Amino acid sequence: MDRREFMQLGALAGGTLLAGQALAQTSSNLAPVRAEKPRIVAPGGQVAVVTPNGSTLPWKNVRGVKVGHLVAMPVKHTFAPGLEVEAWGYNGSTPGPTIEAVEGDRIRIYVTNRLPEPTTVHWHGLILPNGMDGVSGLNQRPIAPGETFAYEFTLNRAGTYMYHPHYDEMTQMALGMMGMLIVHPKRPRGPRVDRDFALMTHEWKVLPGMRRPDPNAMSDFNVLTFNSKAFPATAPLIIGRGERVRIRFGNLSAMDHHPIHLHGLYFEMTGTDGGFVPESARYPETSVLVPVGSTRVIEFVADEPGDWAMHCHMTHHVMNQMGHEAPVTVGANARTIDQHVQALVPQYMTMGQAGMGGMEEMGMPVPTNSIPMMGGKGPFGSIDMGGMFTVLKVRENPEAEDGSGWFAHPKGTVADKADPAKLAADGIDPDVHFG
Repeated sequence: MDRREFMQLGALAGGTLLAGQALAQTSSNLAPVRAEKPRIVAPGGQVAVVTPNGSTLPWKNVRGVKVGHLVAMPVKHTFAPGLEVEAWGYNGSTPGPTIEAVEGDRIRIYVTNRLPEPTTVHWHGLILPNGMDGVSGLNQRPIAPGETFAYEFTLNRAGTYMYHPHYDEMTQMALGMMGMLIVHPKRPRGPRVDRDFALMTHEWKVLPGMRRPDPNAMSDFNVLTFNSKAFPATAPLIIGRGERVRIRFGNLSAMDHHPIHLHGLYFEMTGTDGGFVPESARYPETSVLVPVGSTRVIEFVADEPGDWAMHCHMTHHVMNQMGHEAPVTVGANARTIDQHVQALVPQYMTMGQAGMGGMEEMGMPVPTNSIPMMGGKGPFGSIDMGGMFTVLKVRENPEAEDGSGWFAHPKGTVADKADPAKLAADGIDPDVHFG
């Protein structure tokens, strides 16, 4: 083993000793969020969109025009307890507040720039007057620091859209400048939904100890988020058994698509940022691919109560701050190297020889301003996931829930260690050899 390989192995240990103090901070149950009865906000009983871990832009009605205010600004943001960054966003948060209106509304949005560089706002997916499209140099001059611009247009098409800068978008979007824009139809289409959620997916590169996401990253993204939160800080989605639910996904990641998989149910995709999907074009699915620069809308009825996982199915997207440049140690015998290194660093231990699971339970310290790769406390131990992961909590009485409790499984419905007598009766030999 040469010096470079030795240092790589040391880096692996440093990058994977992930528990200790940060685990104590992040191992509590999912962030509590009470499932209040949804407000009616649009004709035909259409309910308000809920943005987990987020907010909605307030309107003022001025002579028949809905007036709102976005402030582009630096933001101190916590992905999960123990990992805080210097981000950029709108109105003090990333993502910015969800903009929610109704087809036919005339809106006027003032945008104040408190960033150190110019910016604009592009209304992704909307068809509007060309001078309101927000592309710097093409449709408008950029908004200089300290300036406030006005965007005004009529929302002529219902749908699920987004907003983001079109000035230095590589930097500004990488630092968190994005938001969802929802336009409810004036005449409801399809079955009425009982709950409506908006989730923005995103990816960031934040090396352990850093406080600024790397806007130059093109790969090795190591913090993956729903609404700029990484599990276990993602708020659960609390829904009622038998309710019809809509989830609107947006993706303004720099490079990666996200196949979002839902456990315990199937759904149909009912819309994109291009409009509604006709019923004749829909089909049942359990995963939906949300491409970069796109929105996808799904609807379903949750019939089976429980705590159901919802996550990106890119396996590295459900881990936090994973190192990508370390050598493979699975199957390695590290006793000799451990003995040598422990002479200098008594607490050193090579990790990963038997896989990566359960590492957050080992009680080891983590670097400053970083979080464990995986894990939050679940009802049966640590949930071995991180990043772009959350939980759908399907309940009989969702308004009585705040998201902090776990599903009470009926007796006999939880997988457990097999009974030797039943194994024998079924002719199963756990010690059978293959090959």
